[in-house]
Amino acid sequence: MKGKRPVGRPRKSWSDVKEVVKDEPEHHRVRVEVTDDQQVGHLNVIPHSHARNELQERIDDLGESWETESLFEDVIEDISEDRFFDDVDAVTPEQAVRYRQQLRAIGPKEFCRLTVDSGAITAKKLLTAFGIRPPAFLEGGPDESYFGLLTLAMSRELAKRAKLLKYNTIDDAVALLKRSRNIVVLTGAGISTSLGIPDFRSKETGLYSQLEKLGLGISDPQEVFNIDIFRDDPTIFYSVAKDILPDTKGLYSPTHAFIAKLQNMGKLLTNYSQNIDNIEANAGILPEKLVQCHGSFATATCQKCGHRVQGDTIFADIKAGRIPRCTKCIAALRNGNGSMKRKRSYNKSNGKKTRRRSAEDDDDDDEQYDIPAAGVMKPDITFFGEELPDEFTQRLVKHDRDLVDLVIVIGTSLKVAPVSEVVPYLPPHIPQIYISRTPVSHINFDIDLLGDCDVIVAELCRRAGWDLEHPMVAPDQVVDIRLEEGYKSRHVFTKVDSGGPPSP
Repeated sequence: MKGKRPVGRPRKSWSDVKEVVKDEPEHHRVRVEVTDDQQVGHLNVIPHSHARNELQERIDDLGESWETESLFEDVIEDISEDRFFDDVDAVTPEQAVRYRQQLRAIGPKEFCRLTVDSGAITAKKLLTAFGIRPPAFLEGGPDESYFGLLTLAMSRELAKRAKLLKYNTIDDAVALLKRSRNIVVLTGAGISTSLGIPDFRSKETGLYSQLEKLGLGISDPQEVFNIDIFRDDPTIFYSVAKDILPDTKGLYSPTHAFIAKLQNMGKLLTNYSQNIDNIEANAGILPEKLVQCHGSFATATCQKCGHRVQGDTIFADIKAGRIPRCTKCIAALRNGNGSMKRKRSYNKSNGKKTRRRSAEDDDDDDEQYDIPAAGVMKPDITFFGEELPDEFTQRLVKHDRDLVDLVIVIGTSLKVAPVSEVVPYLPPHIPQIYISRTPVSHINFDIDLLGDCDVIVAELCRRAGWDLEHPMVAPDQVVDIRLEEGYKSRHVFTKVDSGGPPSP
């Protein structure tokens, strides 16, 4: 939902920069004390009673903010990084954390006065505190040329949920797991990669990266999952569908087992899964505890008559690279319903008249006829351009938001809306844990646990005193854990192979 900056919009001055983030009305604000080492400030937090009632409002607002109108909006994603810089003149990790929390504590106007206005730091260098690499096209220009980008960086930072400072350690994460009774788990492709199923966005091994090399005649590999393209030419999707078709033979990963354990212990509120492989069913996660945000291969529907079947009934066609057709449509055609060829008429609205046939016309020219055909079956995965299941919004808005007491995000970069809006939509005072190989910068989680998802959840269970029985988890598994430099709450997990150094 990105918008272009309107042509002719006046560029903001530095005085505008300091006022860019408009405060909530005073009666809508709560004063919360924030302590960061020796620094004490106050953070304005929108109380729960003033939160939006509908998730759709939040999604719609993505296209209405000043951020989407910024000169730099189109490039900021490309120059944002999830780790601190060591190859440019940048602040240290410790300084970056302090700058971010100072911005929240004293507000943008005072923050700008104490930093750039006072000459304490350049706007160019201050960008790196917010994970923004100074772009090459501004190199050599005056420091003022970085003001617009810094404005956007601060606006983005203040729009994020504030980290809860009391949760930092692995012991904190374990304690949260043990005490919580209504856990929302949001999962992505990273929890299935150990079973040989590729994720989508990894630069070398991800599905989109592989699709780019196939020469499918599309401008963007994501168009394989575009509903309009599918309806126009289903062969594009079915030429690659066999490569993403789950063939797990009932297997599931240790992370799936972990989620099932939360369910069996009465702790799982809902598992929101972005995966289409339906492996959750293999692990025993109950349908009433699962929202498959992007659908799955579990069922398939005819695009002509709406007939729905179990997904595995079309697997043979998919594996053979064929377009599966609707058996109900085929039966109707065989029974004589619509089996006659029908002369195709010209579109009279375009001023074209139906020509009279001459003796020279080829009686067998099928291009002149609409020939009835069986409908194409499509797996019930949610393509780009299709609505998410109603259950997604209904359960999140009317059920989970008021009950959740812990959020765990596993194996996803949260880059695709509207699922990416689930975490920001939930109450900000609810603790949030992130588990994945790489961190994200667009959401402030309370605790980041980085590494192999299976290794991390197994270690959490061990520390909690829970048995996580799974053939892929060795009973004597040893894990090396280190705190990432510059952070108090970002931990890197590495499995230690017996007789050798830690393996990533």
